[in-house]
Amino acid sequence: MPKANTPLIERRSIDFIPETERHGRLYSQFTLWLGANLQITAIVTGALAVVLGGDVFWSLIGLFIGQLLGGGVMALHAVQGPRLGLPQMISSRVQFGVYGAAIPIVLVCLMYLGFTATGTVLSGQAIAQLAGISDSAGILVFATCIVVATVLGYRVIHWVGRLASVLGILAFCYLFARLISLGDLGDLGALLQIRHFSWASFLLAVSLAASWQIAYGPYVADYSRYLPSATSSWKTFAAVGAGSILGAQAAMILGVLAAALANGQFAGREVAYIVGLGGSGVTAALLYFSIAFGKITISTLNSYGSFMCIATVISGFRGHLEVSRLQRLFFVLAIVGAATLVALLGQREFLGAFKSFILFLLTFFTPWSAVNLVDYYAVNHGRYDLAALADPDGRYGRWNRAGLLAYGVGVLIQLPFLSTKLYTGPLVAHLGGVDISWIIGLLVPAVLYYLLARRQPLPNTRPAAI
Repeated sequence: MPKANTPLIERRSIDFIPETERHGRLYSQFTLWLGANLQITAIVTGALAVVLGGDVFWSLIGLFIGQLLGGGVMALHAVQGPRLGLPQMISSRVQFGVYGAAIPIVLVCLMYLGFTATGTVLSGQAIAQLAGISDSAGILVFATCIVVATVLGYRVIHWVGRLASVLGILAFCYLFARLISLGDLGDLGALLQIRHFSWASFLLAVSLAASWQIAYGPYVADYSRYLPSATSSWKTFAAVGAGSILGAQAAMILGVLAAALANGQFAGREVAYIVGLGGSGVTAALLYFSIAFGKITISTLNSYGSFMCIATVISGFRGHLEVSRLQRLFFVLAIVGAATLVALLGQREFLGAFKSFILFLLTFFTPWSAVNLVDYYAVNHGRYDLAALADPDGRYGRWNRAGLLAYGVGVLIQLPFLSTKLYTGPLVAHLGGVDISWIIGLLVPAVLYYLLARRQPLPNTRPAAI
């Protein structure tokens, strides 16, 4: 529960959270990530597994395996929040150096921008249908809501997550029931009986779900950092992982079934098709509202995380950074404004661009996750010198060669195995079109960083503010 002196508008940004200001319970972690995943973009992500050639049965299995693998990675990052009391990306200074950490952080900002923009397209469609305005006007209305929630900060974000989880559960239960009642159960049964296994289609489904989950890794600890430091690591892992996996898998199952039964009517009109399952009138209006509100949660997480990243980059080069509320508003307006501009310019080319974007993200974020997790759990065992994280001349230095080398190798070694519209590696054809780059990107940098960093002395933990 929030303490009596906990302000509604968050005071801190990338500061260390002292024990006297810690608050919150694990159920809030579960509802935040459940609500963040019970949303239209996850439905579209699941649908891609079928739209791009997979059958229903193996797509569902592949998506679930991807949820478990990627959800496990993101939940391991969440554990760092209560232990360190810091935003996620600041801890990257241990692995990459105070200056070197700016490299993955800049890429994280691009990720937030892309996810916010693509989510805004779908939300703008929902608001436009709800309010009877154009899609572009709907995008602008949605952007305004994101600015308000992001500026208010941590407590409001968790409140939004709890409400989104309730609305999401109600909406998804209704949509599942309508999909089953409107569809031909014989057709659905026949689709489930089609089990033509293809490694390419199966691993595409695994990659879609894994990339969805792994992409949360760079900011998941931002939303657990206010929990008391004595909070059980296992319980934090379970609460975050369960919320994210259950929410995403439910949404993606709905996407798979909807796309499979749509007879080609899903792609290009995703929001209208999903809402059309519920009929018209008041019911349709409520579903459009649920879709828009569900996107507020994740888009706020993206914008808040992007603000944290920008502040982290600036503080790395300037030392300790105090962010006023006016500066916070300026940063948020710039971030959301850039995402909104991308959404307005790219709203007509959504589905194909989104698929390429989320798969290409794995190239840059699986190596970061591997290095960060190996350092935290196997090298330094969570014992970080917090004061040194702000000191370029301290024990972590300006540039950490071990981390940067492992990260660079992790990115480059994936390229021969990568298959996206943006780039296809030379080994993909020899593997039957199967993209295994993200698996390589997790394993190789993890092993390499461990070998390079294991002999470094363990720092002493000092509960000092950044």
